[in-house]
Amino acid sequence: MTQINRLDPARSAEWNHFVMTHDAASFFHRAEWFDVLKRAFGHQPHYLFVERDGAITAILPLFHMRSLLFGNALISVPFCVYGGVVGDDAEDCALLIREAQSLGERLGVDYLELRNETTVEEGWKSKDLYVTFRKAISENADENMKSIPRKQRAMVRKGIKAGLESHVDDGIDAFYRCFSESVRNLGTPVFAKKYFSLLYEAFGDDCEIRLISKDGQAIAGVMSFYFKNQVLPYYGGSIQAARRLYANDFMYWQVMDHAAQRGVEIFDYGRSKIDSGSYRFKKHWGFEPQPLAYSYHLVKSREVPNISPNNAKYKYFVDAWRRLPLSVANRVGPWLSRQLG
Repeated sequence: MTQINRLDPARSAEWNHFVMTHDAASFFHRAEWFDVLKRAFGHQPHYLFVERDGAITAILPLFHMRSLLFGNALISVPFCVYGGVVGDDAEDCALLIREAQSLGERLGVDYLELRNETTVEEGWKSKDLYVTFRKAISENADENMKSIPRKQRAMVRKGIKAGLESHVDDGIDAFYRCFSESVRNLGTPVFAKKYFSLLYEAFGDDCEIRLISKDGQAIAGVMSFYFKNQVLPYYGGSIQAARRLYANDFMYWQVMDHAAQRGVEIFDYGRSKIDSGSYRFKKHWGFEPQPLAYSYHLVKSREVPNISPNNAKYKYFVDAWRRLPLSVANRVGPWLSRQLG
């Protein structure tokens, strides 16, 4: 017997077993995001799955996002790099796609967005905006260092010579101070501290906060996720003074080195917009961009949305945000950031 069901939190362990054993599933398919994003931002989850003879055979995590600024959408998965449908066979996946389209119609959304890694859904639209960066790493530190292109390797070594120190922290306060200043300087609203607390609590040992310090003061920090044989340094930032000390270069090397010591085989540098600053930074590390096959099904919208900060109509907002006092940005930012996804 085949059924399409919605995830009950009591069955989260079954959902996660499917995620952990399916090659196409990502960290962002884990059931913990259901609760984290609902509690942090108030967005309604719709976690769909196909069940055959009592076993989960396909999943599709979705969130309904309603934003006064950016429209009404059903997204798999907002605030995450990867998402979309994962299943044992094409028939089960097609069942979930049709159910998602019906759900979008019932909710009256502008569009559906599936953050697929490799394949655009048949008949859906796409756009060439994002790429991801992944690379295999070695258990040998010298080999990992040599794999970094010469100029970038020099930046890492300058950070080492600057006397920077690295350690894993057991709280989010110092990390959040670095991160909030960094995103303000980029012209981006910061997430509420509560969001990071929920992530840290939900993912436990699979969530790591690494701080970079100089003379006892934290100047950079990164929240990384561990999944199967991968490490994903996902949220990172630094204060202004960190740049001259090459703290970001040193920080990502430390993540890579310590992950390799844990037996991790893949360093996932995450998503970047094509030709953005982070895109160029990651290429300097010797990572090659891999296009992301995000898929869009238009319901009420007539065109694929473009809420990227690179969009010209947001330029003045980004420039103005960079000039805000940090205390003001940290008060207003969480209200805006929850609508970005």
